[in-house]
Amino acid sequence: MKYKRILLKLSGEALMGNRQYGIDPERLSEYAQEIKAVTEKGVEVAIVIGGGNIFRGVAGAMNGMDRVQGDHMGMLATVINGLALQQALEDADIKTRLQTAIKINEVAEPFIRRKAMSHLRKGRVVIFGGGTGNPYFTTDSAAVLRAIEIEADVILKGTRVDGIYNTDPEKDSAAIKFDHITFDDVLRKGLKVMDTTAFTLSQENDLPIIVFDMNTKGNLMKVVSGEKIGTQVSL
Repeated sequence: MKYKRILLKLSGEALMGNRQYGIDPERLSEYAQEIKAVTEKGVEVAIVIGGGNIFRGVAGAMNGMDRVQGDHMGMLATVINGLALQQALEDADIKTRLQTAIKINEVAEPFIRRKAMSHLRKGRVVIFGGGTGNPYFTTDSAAVLRAIEIEADVILKGTRVDGIYNTDPEKDSAAIKFDHITFDDVLRKGLKVMDTTAFTLSQENDLPIIVFDMNTKGNLMKVVSGEKIGTQVSL
C-alpha cells in the first residue's frame, strides 16, 4: 500500500444514494465494504463526514436563520451521519470509534488527538464528527485539520465525479480532467476542490489531496495502492 494512514472525506450527500434526503443503507453498506478492504491491508483509516444530507448551516443562514445556530445544527447532522456510518462499519466486523468535536459523551468520545492516534495504531477506524466544533468552518476544514493532527499521509476526498475538471463535467461534456495539479494552479484557475480555508491549510502543511469517485467499486483500494485514478493536488 502506498499510504499507511489516510483521512477519507465523505460528503453527507454521498450517503443519500439515489434518495433526495437522509441516509441510504445500501450506500452505507457499500462504503463499509470498501473501507473494510483497505483496513484488511493494514491501512489506518480516519473519516470525516459532512451533514448536507440532513442540514446545512449555510443554507439555513440564507433562509434567515442565525448562522451560528445553523452551523451548530449542521454539526449535529454530522454526528448523526457518523453514528450511521459507525453502525455500518461494525456490521461489517470493523472495529470503530466515533469522536466528536462537541461533547456528546453518551454516544461518542470527545476528540483527543492521542486517543485517536492510539485507536488508529490498533487498527480501529476513527470517525470524526461535529466538524471543528466551531461555527463558520466547514467539514472540509475539519478534514484537513484532523488529517494534520493525526499525521495522515494524504486526504482522500470521495465524490461522485472521477476527479477535478476545468469546468463542471456534469454540465459540460467537453470538460477536461486533470490527473495532477498543483495547489497554486487550483487557486489560479479558481477550481472548487475544497473551501479556501481548508485548501490553504492543506497547502501550507504540504498535505496532498486526491479527489476520486468513491461510488465506483474498488476505487478506494486503487487510490490507496497508488494507482493513478482521480486527481492529485500537491505542491
